[in-house]
Amino acid sequence: MTAPRRAGAVLSALVLCLFAPALTACGADEDTTPPHAPGGLTARAGSATSVHVMWERAAPADGVTGYQVFQDGRLVRELPAEKTMVDVTGLTPQTAYAFTVRARDAAGNHSAPGPAARATTPAARAEDHLPPTAPPATTGRAEGPRTVRLSWSPATDDTGVTAYDVYQGGVRIHTAGAAESSTTLTGLQPGTAYSFTVRARDGSDNSSPDGPAVAVTTPADPAQGPGTAPGAFTAAVSPGTVDLGWTAPDTGHETSEYQLYVDDRPVTVIQFGAGAVPRGRASYRLTTTEPAGTVWTLKLRARLPDGNWGAFSEERRITLAG
Repeated sequence: MTAPRRAGAVLSALVLCLFAPALTACGADEDTTPPHAPGGLTARAGSATSVHVMWERAAPADGVTGYQVFQDGRLVRELPAEKTMVDVTGLTPQTAYAFTVRARDAAGNHSAPGPAARATTPAARAEDHLPPTAPPATTGRAEGPRTVRLSWSPATDDTGVTAYDVYQGGVRIHTAGAAESSTTLTGLQPGTAYSFTVRARDGSDNSSPDGPAVAVTTPADPAQGPGTAPGAFTAAVSPGTVDLGWTAPDTGHETSEYQLYVDDRPVTVIQFGAGAVPRGRASYRLTTTEPAGTVWTLKLRARLPDGNWGAFSEERRITLAG
């Protein structure tokens, strides 16, 4: 018989507690159902001494609190539930490795390891300090509320490219092999504007500059209602000022608070007082003393009625005027 899903196991334990309070075994000890094995496991050699391992995030019903990464059956890393990738370093050049991942829940149950992902590290290159060129072109398209297909042109390197790293908001979120020129990114948020860049990497872990950024907006998920990202975000530059404009997200309530990011860092919270909350189109003038020619990347997100921050607007790249 197939083991019940975690939600069912937890519900059974709660019912037992409610109707049999005298039982001393009632509680977390009742949860003996392991999580499902992590799916979508991949392993890519990033250099002569490192391999990048990735897997899919567990379903919420599994109640996963962490992951264990094994190299040839030996535990090498333990990660919290929000991490679904890791670089395994200190490896030997020109060597084949097998990696598996197990999920762990709050009760201490461990999943089966699932199928292994294999990778072979390339040969080491002595005294290689020259990075690859940046991938010259990047394209992307949404393939659903939580999925984006990203493609790039190949980079060049004097010793050969060994991997391509995908970045979103300055954070690496995916690594592809040297022979790949596209990948599918999953686990994204519906109705959200993203900006992706790609860097090439060689066998000595030298990384190229970012290739051209590509903006992709995932469609809203009808099951989740309207998106939470501010729309039609604009930034007009004048000497000493930047005039921002956007359309308030449809959250069912007035949106009076927004958080502005500059170069992927929060710099200010824009608040509209009672009676001054804009309906539809909103605007804000940002004063700056930065020198002319300074390049900024701007994005914005709204405070939702439940107190959480919503999805980011599309990013805008500007050059300040004197």
